[in-house]
Amino acid sequence: MDIKKIRSPHLFRSSAARGGRSRDRWGLAFVLPSLAGVLALYVIPYLDVVRRAFVRTMTGEFAGLSNFRQVLGNPAFRLAAVNTAKMMGISVPILVVCSLLLAVPLQKGIPGGRWFKSGLLIPMAVPVASVVLLWQCVFAKQGFLNGLLHLFGIPGTDWMNTGHAFAVLVFSYVWKNLGYSVILWIAALEGIPASIREAARIDGAGEWVIFLRITVPNLFSAFFTITVLSLINSFKVFREAYLVAGDYPDESIYMLQHLFNNWYRNLDVDKMAAGAVLSGAVLLALVSLFWKRWEGK
Repeated sequence: MDIKKIRSPHLFRSSAARGGRSRDRWGLAFVLPSLAGVLALYVIPYLDVVRRAFVRTMTGEFAGLSNFRQVLGNPAFRLAAVNTAKMMGISVPILVVCSLLLAVPLQKGIPGGRWFKSGLLIPMAVPVASVVLLWQCVFAKQGFLNGLLHLFGIPGTDWMNTGHAFAVLVFSYVWKNLGYSVILWIAALEGIPASIREAARIDGAGEWVIFLRITVPNLFSAFFTITVLSLINSFKVFREAYLVAGDYPDESIYMLQHLFNNWYRNLDVDKMAAGAVLSGAVLLALVSLFWKRWEGK
């Protein structure tokens, strides 16, 4: 037997290549069930929605952009779109900033920090029906908040049927998602080498300078992830508002999801499809723009 042939690097490379292909096949086999589920339950149905946005449901004939013009000319759609954008523009920055300010001291270690982190995660485990019951007990006309204000001689109000409902909705969103964002920030903070901060302290930098010049620049990737997740989660706050106030809540919390739900009940498939495509396109554009802004950083 020729020993040189056995020790030939080409044989080792071919063996490694076969092993790599085998691992790739096994990896593909594990991914295929999930990929098939995503294609069957998300991608293919959404492609059908895109198709329906350009046709008339009853006749199936091509409608061009008429469905989109009909949706954009709908006053209810404009109101829902403005409220949804307002909700995202206010609640997401509040959530991102508050969660970061809480994560920094928790990551450093404060007395009772473990219990505090557990308490922040409790709202995520609370079912939506329980959250709605809590809202009704606190913010109803005869609720706990009005009773507390009455003790100080302040007249109460029906919080969920006035302009105050928007503030309640923002508070509910931040309360429910704060713990999740804090955990993500803490994970990102743990990835920053402690030696960098120690070197800055030796050079005379204070805690505030270290936070602005070292901590924040090292959190850009986490900032992108947390912001995108917060944007997506801001669409889910509709459930609480719908269960509390029904199909037609106060105008300040009339969201796109309320509108889609009402269109679904009326079987306005043309409007639903066009509205869904517009919403998806705007959300995709926001995420892409955000990615471009932070990719270089």
